[in-house]
Amino acid sequence: MSDATAAPAPKKGGKFKTIIIYGVGALVLLGGGVGGGIYAAGSGLVGSKAKHEESNKPRLVMKGEEGHEVPKIEESSAPDPSRFRATYYPMEQSFTSNLRDSDGFVQIGLGVSTYYDERVIENLKRNDMPVRSAVLMTLADQDSESITTNQGKKALQAALKKSINDVLKAKEGFGGIEDVYFTSFIIQ
Repeated sequence: MSDATAAPAPKKGGKFKTIIIYGVGALVLLGGGVGGGIYAAGSGLVGSKAKHEESNKPRLVMKGEEGHEVPKIEESSAPDPSRFRATYYPMEQSFTSNLRDSDGFVQIGLGVSTYYDERVIENLKRNDMPVRSAVLMTLADQDSESITTNQGKKALQAALKKSINDVLKAKEGFGGIEDVYFTSFIIQ
């Protein structure tokens, strides 16, 4: 009897199996990475910051098509009134303020218009207190002689529009008020 044990037979295809295992593992990892990247990009976790920020801005609304919005028109360029639908909003309370360098006062009612979607009006409602403060400060800076003329009233409208848009830009990042209208105007 021999004490020697039989030597195991050499393994055939050992390198081939190792290469296949590593190849399949690499493909699984690569597929998982691609799938995870596609999921992250699609769900907004990666790469959609600029898109998400832009989608929060109000959009212009075409005339005759309720709710149809036109993308990517800058706020600084004036919208064409013949193409876009205006939304009007009357401010609920009137504004009363003393006039500069006189004993007189002015009481006005205001309405505004925008060619952008309902988010501008929602922003205006949400920021009613700072908007009212800006309007009152603008009114207090007027004198009784300048606002009695049509030219003075138009200048006041422009100043009020700027004041309101400045507040909305500071608070919401976007103005959007196109025009300011007087619904009542009393000077004493």
